[in-house]
Amino acid sequence: MTLKDVAVRAEVSLITASRALRGVGRVSPELAERVKEAAAALNYVPDPAARALASSHSMAVTVLVPTLNNPATGDLLEAVHAVLQDAGFQVLIGDTHYSREQEERLLRNYLSHRPRGLIVTGFDRSEESRGLIAGSGIPCVHVLELANTPGVYCVGFDQAKAGETMTRYLLEKGHRRIAFGAVIDPRSMLRAEGYRRAAKAAGTYDPGLEFLRAGYASIRMGAEIFAEAIERRPDIDAMFFSNDDLAHGALFTALRRGIQVPEQIAIAGFNNLEEGAYTVPPLTTIHTSRAGIGRRAAQMLLTLMRGEEVAEPVVDVGYELIVRESA
Repeated sequence: MTLKDVAVRAEVSLITASRALRGVGRVSPELAERVKEAAAALNYVPDPAARALASSHSMAVTVLVPTLNNPATGDLLEAVHAVLQDAGFQVLIGDTHYSREQEERLLRNYLSHRPRGLIVTGFDRSEESRGLIAGSGIPCVHVLELANTPGVYCVGFDQAKAGETMTRYLLEKGHRRIAFGAVIDPRSMLRAEGYRRAAKAAGTYDPGLEFLRAGYASIRMGAEIFAEAIERRPDIDAMFFSNDDLAHGALFTALRRGIQVPEQIAIAGFNNLEEGAYTVPPLTTIHTSRAGIGRRAAQMLLTLMRGEEVAEPVVDVGYELIVRESA
């Protein structure tokens, strides 16, 4: 079945049928309902390739994230998908695996299909990828980080300042030998900058208290980092992890080994994953609004794709220190 068949059955013009199904243009509710009923009766499925050919653009939006193996990513993607789907767009997701080369390959592939918009994670990418985005002429919104650069649109929060906030809290609680555990990725390294800034300001910074690993954040990785930390530096009195899942692994290891938290060592995380409220003890963490970031980014992109001016190109959603019993 074709769009022409739908138009004939609904007794409307081809352009009216197209507008009604795409939800654009001025179509009366009565006509729109008639077209939708005709499409349903004929089991009509729109051809995205034909639509892209007719408009020089697809109805797809590409979203590139560093990993799908993280609950925080899921929260962001759910919000993006909800906003864009309601506006009639398809969301194409690409996983860069924290690789600049993989991101560049994905960009070349997706941009060849002329998506209507792009959402990318942060600002750590190759010059080739920057050139691809800039040269495409396609509206782009960056998420999870902020940059006050003319012509750049972003929604996120100050990652380094959030890391500094947690470290200062631990210092205010009287801890002086605060370790930092993380996997090496751009956002975690920004949080590490904040950790170092606060520790240096307090005169307690010790590079030997940093435990950084390559790979993906996970409970297993957190358990391994914590075990290494307390073995190498038994004088640690607090440990700040760049992700909650790492901190969860540390809490489980402490529980197994009979280490009292926070009496012997305080443990803190980042992202405020749901499980943290139910660990033993409940986890002190930084709350980040991943869903809020995804929603605001998708709304900003819709504005850009309509060719309208964005009133606030840099949106700082902030963060919140969540104090629980672990620290």
